Amino acid sequence: MSELAVLQAVRLKGRVGRDDLAATLGEDVAATVDQLIASGLLLDGKALRVSTEGRARLEELLTAERRHADQAVLSAAHRDFRSVNTEFKALVTDWQLKDGRPNTNEDADYDAAVLTRLDGVHQAVTPIIANAAAQLPRLDRYGAKLQAALDKVAAGDTAWLSRPLIDSYHTVWFELHEELIQAAGLTRESEAKSGDAH
Repeated sequence: MSELAVLQAVRLKGRVGRDDLAATLGEDVAATVDQLIASGLLLDGKALRVSTEGRARLEELLTAERRHADQAVLSAAHRDFRSVNTEFKALVTDWQLKDGRPNTNEDADYDAAVLTRLDGVHQAVTPIIANAAAQLPRLDRYGAKLQAALDKVAAGDTAWLSRPLIDSYHTVWFELHEELIQAAGLTRESEAKSGDAH
């Protein structure tokens, strides 16, 4: 597992346990994690987190990664994602609220109508991920992670739509958005000013 993939995953999670990190990356990361702790790039406590030195190293790695990519393709992927992001944010809001009040999930028809829209969102975002991953191959895993969450939602476990602290559709979506912002050479602040922050 690459230094970049591990540092970025920990940064996106904020704080994460070793088992959850291995689960989100889909493979054993123990050796890389131990190496990053030994070099002072990761801090180990109740959970892993990126050190100040680790953040600087991660910026170097991300910058080097972008140098080998077609920036026009990454900018287009980010732009395309923004329109789908608006749709997904509306879907999550509609899932959480019904008629301006917290959704009690007692109206099965309402909930089903909201969840049906997730298939369209997923179909729209899949080629965007593929285009970005053609430039930055490590982004390919986001397609699989979103599909895994979608499958769980479709099987009736709706916690996988928006529950925090698991790789729910919303959690993975947020992390993908962060990746695309960085890949396009933008910042979360510039995204917030444009109204597209998630």
